[in-house]
Amino acid sequence: MSAGLLTVATFLGALAGWVAVPLAHRFTGPWPVPSAGPADGRGVRPLPDRVAGPASGRGVGRRPGERLGVSLVGAVVFGGLAAARGAAPELPALLLVGAVGLVLALVDLACLRLPDRLVALAAIAGGLGLTGAAPAAGAGRLLPALAGAATAFAGYVLLALLPGSRLGFGDVKLATALGLPLGWLGWPTLALGLLLPHLLNGVVVLALLAARKVRRDTALPLGPAILAGAWLAVLFA
Repeated sequence: MSAGLLTVATFLGALAGWVAVPLAHRFTGPWPVPSAGPADGRGVRPLPDRVAGPASGRGVGRRPGERLGVSLVGAVVFGGLAAARGAAPELPALLLVGAVGLVLALVDLACLRLPDRLVALAAIAGGLGLTGAAPAAGAGRLLPALAGAATAFAGYVLLALLPGSRLGFGDVKLATALGLPLGWLGWPTLALGLLLPHLLNGVVVLALLAARKVRRDTALPLGPAILAGAWLAVLFA
């Protein structure tokens, strides 16, 4: 991997993070920010304001320094992908999915929602990017990518249908979209990308419970953990 490629990718990631904040605001503006209140019909309480993420009470991009922080996260995400994959043909596809993922993470943290339009955009970006990479990597690589998406869909649907599951179908759709690039990189990467989100989410939930920031019946976003797990799986691929 060249230093020039890493520098360019890191810069693009910072730019993607900077742009992600106003884009996320377009999806969070019309929706009420979750606040601590009575449990809903399923006995699940919404996310308290104090841990509701970047948009808590003010909307995405309203806190001082938030946009700079998201820009830094974008630089780390893109830089990590470039460092892990180098000049591999699939790198543009991974960066495109990562850019949409930044917006999705912000929206989910703010509103506990993963808009279908954004998830579809991530899937289309990944699919088109991998299709463009196929001539250089081999057309046969597209079949594992599709199989990865199908496997992610089946696995997350089963989890969502389990009694007492808090996994939403927005999470199922996001995991399916990410299954494309994960499947492209191979079954071990796909398996790691599907397992890590639940481990990461478990650690976060335990930490919040220990700090008494949430209750056991508080609804928490899983989208950021799904995205982070997929990112880490690519780094370890």
